[in-house]
Amino acid sequence: MNVEEFRIFCLSKKGVTEELPFDDVTLVFKVMGKMFAIVPLERIPSQVNLKCDPERAIELRETYDGIVMPAYHMSKTHWNTLYFEQLPSHLLHELTDLSYDLVVAKFTKKLKAALDAL
Repeated sequence: MNVEEFRIFCLSKKGVTEELPFDDVTLVFKVMGKMFAIVPLERIPSQVNLKCDPERAIELRETYDGIVMPAYHMSKTHWNTLYFEQLPSHLLHELTDLSYDLVVAKFTKKLKAALDAL
């Protein structure tokens, strides 16, 4: 999966925007302003960072050699950021969907209402 394919997939989700946050080579995807995926443009498709629940993160790290650097994000009990390399497209889609859903699940009622209105 190349950058443009990943970009189109992310932008197909409700309320998603993209931006270049820190430099000209890192793309961040946000849903209603909350980050759910980071793509280093010069390294895609070799590396993508996504949020994941801790149990799924452990399972994925045990299953796929491509997950290279686990790190906690936000809350050690609720979020785990996965840094992975060269995973199959179907798994990248699954993880992106999960990351998006996890972020949306943490929305306030106001943000949920705004997303539903789109």
